[in-house]
Amino acid sequence: MAIPVNIDELINQRVVESTRIEFKGDWNPTPIIHSICAFANDIDNVGGGYIVIGVDEKDGTPILPVRGIEQGRIDSILKELIGLCHCIEPLYNPVIEPVLFQGKYVIVIWVSGGYGRPYKASKDVFSEKSNKLYYIRKFSSTIVASPDEEKELFYVSTDIPFDDRPNLAADVSDLDLGLLRQHLKEIGSDLYEHSVKRDVVDIAKDMQLVSGPPESLKPLNVGILMFSERPEKYFRYAKIEVVDIPDPTGTNMVEKTFTGPIQRQLRDALAYIKNYTLKEVTIKSDQKAEAIRIANYPYAAIEEILANAVYHRSYQVNEPITVRITPDAIEITSFPGFDRSISDKSIEEYQIRARIYRNRRIGDFLKELKLIEGRNTGFPNAIKALRDNGSGLPVFDMDENRSYLSVTIPVHPYFAEKKQVSEKEEAYRSRITEALKEKPLSKNELAKALGYKGISARLTAEVDRMLAEKLIVKVMDGSRVKLGLDNLE
Repeated sequence: MAIPVNIDELINQRVVESTRIEFKGDWNPTPIIHSICAFANDIDNVGGGYIVIGVDEKDGTPILPVRGIEQGRIDSILKELIGLCHCIEPLYNPVIEPVLFQGKYVIVIWVSGGYGRPYKASKDVFSEKSNKLYYIRKFSSTIVASPDEEKELFYVSTDIPFDDRPNLAADVSDLDLGLLRQHLKEIGSDLYEHSVKRDVVDIAKDMQLVSGPPESLKPLNVGILMFSERPEKYFRYAKIEVVDIPDPTGTNMVEKTFTGPIQRQLRDALAYIKNYTLKEVTIKSDQKAEAIRIANYPYAAIEEILANAVYHRSYQVNEPITVRITPDAIEITSFPGFDRSISDKSIEEYQIRARIYRNRRIGDFLKELKLIEGRNTGFPNAIKALRDNGSGLPVFDMDENRSYLSVTIPVHPYFAEKKQVSEKEEAYRSRITEALKEKPLSKNELAKALGYKGISARLTAEVDRMLAEKLIVKVMDGSRVKLGLDNLE
């Protein structure tokens, strides 16, 4: 079985984080078996990792040119490695491939998160009576799990990430050969050349997109979502809806829905927003030699936040990703909200650091396509882009149960509409501020205070405008976001 990832990009750490790659200058059985066990346990649900034999490293960085492994030794190393995998309990067999890199052979071991976890391995692989221990990855090291880490390992092992589960309603024929080959070509995989004379099943096996016995082979959910032309056949709401609302009354509203493989949805939606919504101006200053370029919304921020929604949303929830565009802001909503491992305080401080990953396989494929970057970089990159552009920071909105996440990106002040407010609208605004004088209210609570049965389109539009003009603000009430007045004690 071949390894689908591009070897040059793997070794140079361009598509896989350094913490998920271990370099070994030579064949060293015991620590290599321990690392296979640790990657297979995948305690953080990041997708396992890779071990590259024949490459020295310094402080986690590969030393180039590579040392390599003599061609005459490769066969014996592979045979010994396969035998020593029996030191792992339950048995785990990684994907192993000798690869010619920079004129020398290296051995690449691909260890995806195992279905049989938790795994343990012999402390000494050459001793039949050796104790077996649970090994895990901590940052870029393989360590023996502590008692608390063992408990966590058993806990995460009870739940296979949804994207890595077989879809029992689907069939291997739902996978599209063209999409599989297109992906391999785009990432520069050596497997692309070998795929010309191979069928869907063989390629899907190489990419670890199917599971089950030969007579009842089923595609994994990630396979249907990314390599089927019609994922909506099994995931009705796996789509992105972009709605442009230039006027609160809904006049001239434009809706666009993106379906198909989720990576195509993401690219098409981003291209649509870029061409349809994003604007840029160049301002010359007497104080500086260089002109200043300002965007209404920096593309990098939109890209990161929407890609983050595609990566981290639940495909078990029957709701699409929505992008709502108004004159004052872009709001991106996905389901569910931030994981409980991220505290309310961290969210307030924009320190978004997830510990548990909902879709480990989707994340790997999106990284290979360079549609997302490494772990925990999405929101920091978006915030940097907004700051560099002089834009306001995003506002996060979730309910108490974190069943959804809405990220509102305010338009740059230069592009904010400057218009006269009518007497009727001014009176409506006064009613809103009057209702918020005593205490902050949620949108539902505000609607009831104004005498409505529910949240009207007019109220939503007016709240958006008042937020953009900083007449009202969003405030945290425990884990809930409410509306309030800036001077409210």
